[in-house]
Amino acid sequence: MSGHAEPAPEDLHWMRQALELAAQAARLGEVPVGAVVVREGQVIGRGLNGLECAQDPTAHAEMQAIRQAAAALGSRRLLDAVLYVTLEPCAMCAGAAVLARLPRLVFGALDPKAGACGSLRNLAQDPRLNHRCRLTGGVLAEESAALLKDFFAGLRTKE
Repeated sequence: MSGHAEPAPEDLHWMRQALELAAQAARLGEVPVGAVVVREGQVIGRGLNGLECAQDPTAHAEMQAIRQAAAALGSRRLLDAVLYVTLEPCAMCAGAAVLARLPRLVFGALDPKAGACGSLRNLAQDPRLNHRCRLTGGVLAEESAALLKDFFAGLRTKE
């Protein structure tokens, strides 16, 4: 996984869009995670966490963005697109990225409890699978982590 070098300007641009979606999720009472799928300089899929509102365990930001992108292209294969997400994807979302044949996945904060792009496991680059995503982690990680920290701190003060 890369991510130690200075992020590319386009990565910062698209991650800021994902952060806006994450902030929107927080306003809805959802864990603040946002995702965009970009192809040829255009957003073709957007998603924000919707688990609580939908009462759907698969309503992760990445899943919504990937579904929308596939519908926009009329194809389950997102061969020339990039997924940007504010939090390291879990096993379900990393698996969906692999199945969608996304060539690249860019994420913000690490997820030490559920991350499947390097933290707990690296499903996105497992050599046993027939596709692997190039990973760039840590893009606007501080901003992504701050949204999560503030959200959970707010929940604790309500208890």
